[in-house]
Amino acid sequence: MKLFLQMVLSATVVGLSTSTLADSARVWNAPYPEKTAALQAKGDPVRGEEAFVICQGCHRVGALGRADGSYPRLAGQHATVLIKQLADVRSERRSNLKMLPFADHQALSVQDMADIAAYLQGLPVPPDQGQGPGQALALGERLYATDCVSCHGQQGEGDAQRFYPRVAGQHYRYLLRENLLIRDGKRRNSNPAMVEAVRRYSDDELSAVADHMSRLPGASAR
Repeated sequence: MKLFLQMVLSATVVGLSTSTLADSARVWNAPYPEKTAALQAKGDPVRGEEAFVICQGCHRVGALGRADGSYPRLAGQHATVLIKQLADVRSERRSNLKMLPFADHQALSVQDMADIAAYLQGLPVPPDQGQGPGQALALGERLYATDCVSCHGQQGEGDAQRFYPRVAGQHYRYLLRENLLIRDGKRRNSNPAMVEAVRRYSDDELSAVADHMSRLPGASAR
C-alpha cells in the first residue's frame, strides 16, 4: 500500500500545472462563461459518441477507465459533473497536463463538451470495476456514512444538480488517488467542504473509504 501511494503521488506531482490563476480568489464551482455555455447547450449523445473517439485511447471504449487508477471510469457519470471537470481542465482550474491537449479549445468545442457529456451519462456501468483489498470495509462504510453520504448519496449516486459526482462504479485506485490529492491540497478545483471532510484522514482511512465506494451498487446516472 505505501509503495502504491508513493507512486501515485509522485506521478501526479509531475503533472501539476503552474497556472497563474489565483487559487485563493476562486469560489468553488463559481460560474464562468465557457462552463455556463456548455451546461446550457443541448447535448447530442450521437454526436458525443463520435467526438469521444479522441478520448478512447485513455478512457477506453465504453468509457470504462482503467482499474490501475490511471484513468477514471466516465460511463454513467452525471453530465453536469463531466462538463464542469472538462471546463475546469481547459481553464486550468484543475491541473491535468495529460488531458489538457485532448480537452483544449483546438480539440473540443463547447458543443462537443455537451455532446460528450450526454453520451457518457447514458452509458451503462458494468459491475466489474477495480476494487480495493477488502480488508477494512467496515471502517470504510462507517467513514462514508459519517462524512460522504450527505453529498454522494446512500448508494454513491452523487447529485447532478449540485455537481457532486457519482462514485459508485468508480475504480478504487482512482478514488484513492483523488482523495489523496484533495486531502493534501493538490487538486485545485476541490470542493472546500470535501477538503474539510477528509483533511484528518490517514492514508489507511482514505483507502478504506475508497474501497467501500468502489463496491457501491448505485444505478447509472440518467
